[in-house]
Amino acid sequence: MADTISGSQEATAQHEDLVEAAGMPVGGGEVRPGYDPRLTNEDLAPLRRQTWGAYNIFAFWMSDVHSVGGYVTAGSLFALGLSSWQVLVALVVGISIVYFFCNLVAKPSQATGVPYPVINRVAFGVLGANVPAIIRGSIAVAWYGIQTYLASAALDVVVLKLWPGLMPYADVDKWGFLGLPLLGWCSYALLWVLQAAVFWTGMETIRRFIDFCGPAVYVVMVVLAGYLISRAGWGAIDLKLGDVKYHGLDAVPVMLGAIALVVSYFSGPMLNFGDFSRYGKSFASVRTGNLLGLPVNFLAFSILVVVTSSLTIPIFGELITDPVQTVARIDSTFAIVLGALTFTIATIGINIVANFISPAFDFSNVSPQRISWRAGGMIAAVGSVLITPWNLYNNPDVIHYTLEILGAAIGPLFGVLIADYYLVRRQRVDVDAMFTMAPDGRYWYRRGYNPPALIATAVGAVVAVVPVLWTHGPGMHTTAQYSWFIGMALGLLTYLALSRRTAES
Repeated sequence: MADTISGSQEATAQHEDLVEAAGMPVGGGEVRPGYDPRLTNEDLAPLRRQTWGAYNIFAFWMSDVHSVGGYVTAGSLFALGLSSWQVLVALVVGISIVYFFCNLVAKPSQATGVPYPVINRVAFGVLGANVPAIIRGSIAVAWYGIQTYLASAALDVVVLKLWPGLMPYADVDKWGFLGLPLLGWCSYALLWVLQAAVFWTGMETIRRFIDFCGPAVYVVMVVLAGYLISRAGWGAIDLKLGDVKYHGLDAVPVMLGAIALVVSYFSGPMLNFGDFSRYGKSFASVRTGNLLGLPVNFLAFSILVVVTSSLTIPIFGELITDPVQTVARIDSTFAIVLGALTFTIATIGINIVANFISPAFDFSNVSPQRISWRAGGMIAAVGSVLITPWNLYNNPDVIHYTLEILGAAIGPLFGVLIADYYLVRRQRVDVDAMFTMAPDGRYWYRRGYNPPALIATAVGAVVAVVPVLWTHGPGMHTTAQYSWFIGMALGLLTYLALSRRTAES
């Protein structure tokens, strides 16, 4: 009897250690009897409770949009040589496509309560799901480092404004190491630790953090726009950042390119949106949050961006599309500090939601008992330093031949997931079967891998990457804009054809 009690206490202790290591409250995921430990931990198992409402999803998208990268992307659309109404049409169409696809990705994870890498076990097999997980995780690690670097650059603006004597330490030639000056290293290290601290405390803290970040940026953006309007007057506002170069049918290809740019910008978080939709208390809440956070929010933010950017021309004599640089031109230390810190916090927000949580789940999925959610996130954080992201960001060729090659696989992964859930399974998933290694398990396929999914991903990725690499080929530069759509369509159609052929044989 004593041995039984001792064994029970030991099991309980191990269970609580596992939950604590995952950074989730007890009861986060329900590990049911029969779940194979090689596929299961508290982070990956179906959630016991799903509590996020529409505002939490709305705030997630605000954090994703309201960053320096989002600001520059939105502003660039208005500098393509289109009229303002053409840009707005392209914006609405592009973000509506993102909204539609995000709802498609959201439903399977919300219905089952599992994250992106786990729901992929249905299509790719219980072991094959590591393929999309590693691809998405690798992209996230690279962008995590780049976004942290951009946030540290914004922080440097604040530091140098307050303590101009530190300027020599911002010179990479005098105080540089591995391509980054001493001040940059300090700023990067500080933000690296802050992001890790927020992540370490778990999803509830992250939820509260992103609930704050998005609205905070709106407040600063409105104040910044108000300040610039007071300086230049309402008449200086112009909803086009440059001359209109394209008219009539000539504008159509440029508008299509703008639509593709919007979809491509959101392709990463759109692919693994299931990591967040799983927390939604209902699919209706997720869909409402998506509606507010994508079409409504992105359009409002874009208009605010172009108003702010257009006012920099009469005030500062040049077009400034970087909000941190705009703030740095203001003759007020308080305004500079407040603005730069806000955009730094916003970038931390997008970094955590788009590039920290994804690899945390992805790497945990590879070896659930050895790599907890926290450990997966820290692997990503350490990897983001080792790749020296400032050198990556400052070398367009490196980004082109690494991130864009990996990015070409995002479309096929999306296509396979959607084809499997909606067209092959008809929205029917055996949740328990995603956690068994039994050879007769529904998602075991061939030794844990589903060949049609892997073949479809390879076909879509290879074709999509051709215009990305062969940029000087005839029509390749234009075609490269649509690599996500090409990969997605090929992945979907190839998987659908192979799955039906397998079913018939």
